[in-house]
Amino acid sequence: MSEVELAFKADAILGEGPGWDPVTARLIWLDILGSRVHWFDPATGRDTVMATEQHIGAAKARAGGGIVANLRDGVGLYDADGAFRWLHHEPVPGRRANDAAVDAAGTLWAGTMRYDEAPGGGTLARFLPDGTVVPVLDDVAVSNGTDWSPDGTLMYYVDSPTRRVDVFDADPGTGEIRKRRPFALIEDGAGYPDGLTVDAEGCVWVALWDGGAVRRYTPDGKLDRVVAVPAARTTACAFGGPRLTDLYITTATVGLDAGTLAGQPLAGSLLVLPDAGQGMPDVPFAG
Repeated sequence: MSEVELAFKADAILGEGPGWDPVTARLIWLDILGSRVHWFDPATGRDTVMATEQHIGAAKARAGGGIVANLRDGVGLYDADGAFRWLHHEPVPGRRANDAAVDAAGTLWAGTMRYDEAPGGGTLARFLPDGTVVPVLDDVAVSNGTDWSPDGTLMYYVDSPTRRVDVFDADPGTGEIRKRRPFALIEDGAGYPDGLTVDAEGCVWVALWDGGAVRRYTPDGKLDRVVAVPAARTTACAFGGPRLTDLYITTATVGLDAGTLAGQPLAGSLLVLPDAGQGMPDVPFAG
């Protein structure tokens, strides 16, 4: 069985949000608190970086090229040449963007949280390509991993302090979700659920912050696999590579003292679990 390997050595403060862009054959990932978007090319090992003017919670490929970015003060669009414009601008003091995902219709589901992680200070909303905003959840602490079952009828979601991965019934046609219930509970001492991804078999892979691991749960919520990660602050995971079989894992250094970092030299780096399984293609934002 494969073990986690180093994909790219980095010192990200809060590495996050990996996602595969099939058009460029590169992995998009980011450093939230470092205000950086990265494009990693596994064929060459090269990592290209773009700075943003404020903290960035997520970056996803756009259908016409460039990226859609979940930024501190709203959702913005970067063209392939770096030109920027706001899709939705709504600054809220003390709040920043966090994880986001794109559904099968090309709609962005973007989360927020307060810097102090106060309960109820975060949100989850849908952003349509024309800039229309549809509120989804308004009582969130740390809005995090979001993804859908292969047929689009289930949506998995994490509000990290709850220690749960929740699941909703989802309507792929309207985007509406309902009937929230627990899918998997992360026990005390194992860390907190962070970013997640769903594979082609409908299994849910979830990164564990302060758990140094990624877990795979079967569609019925049973723990199927635990992958050890050489960085306690494991943040997110996504399938990438030409066959979507490699699981890329992001990590963080934020809040770790010098002694702890000395024992975790790969913290803040981009890691990979080769041949982990079969991922599903990421859908680009339709805007």
